Amino acid sequence: MVAAKKDQILKLLERVRVLRPRDLKQAGIARTYLNKLYREGLIDRPSRGLYVLANDEPSENRSYVEACRLVPRGVICLLSALRFHEITTQAPYEVWITIDGKARAPRIQSPPLRIVRATGIALTFGIEQHTIEGVEVRVYSAAKTVVDCFKYRHKIGLDVALEALRDGLRQKKATIDNLWQAAKHCRMTNVMRPYLDSIV
Repeated sequence: MVAAKKDQILKLLERVRVLRPRDLKQAGIARTYLNKLYREGLIDRPSRGLYVLANDEPSENRSYVEACRLVPRGVICLLSALRFHEITTQAPYEVWITIDGKARAPRIQSPPLRIVRATGIALTFGIEQHTIEGVEVRVYSAAKTVVDCFKYRHKIGLDVALEALRDGLRQKKATIDNLWQAAKHCRMTNVMRPYLDSIV
């Protein structure tokens, strides 16, 4: 029986490569099996509350998977979303993640997080679901991310926002229409208009 439960966990980790203890509840498996597998060296614990196979090779987006497993209602944003969409030369050390303005800040040491708060349509507009390493990860669309870069230009720098705008359009990750729609939803039309006009 113990061997069968351990095999179940290992198979689950092959499919969903970053596992939380609460994921076992749905499968009817006690959390204690994770500790047994960890002590046996079959699984690793990259962060408190997360488990992976010991021989697992993480993708370049592993930190996003870990962040979204630990902050399930968070959305990958700004520099991290730019990196995900491959429209920046920036390589942020922290995972930038948006949470609800009223939500409690997560207490997580790893991966390091940079918390951004938003409410209403600014929080919910432009969310895309992407499967990374078998896990559903919420990331803002390229257009919403570019607009957010202008919104938070004082945090990340206007040069980063301008680079994102140019590269996003050049690589066809976003269109002028997408950007304008995102700007309307995020109340950034007055800020974005001169930049979009100069490109058109």
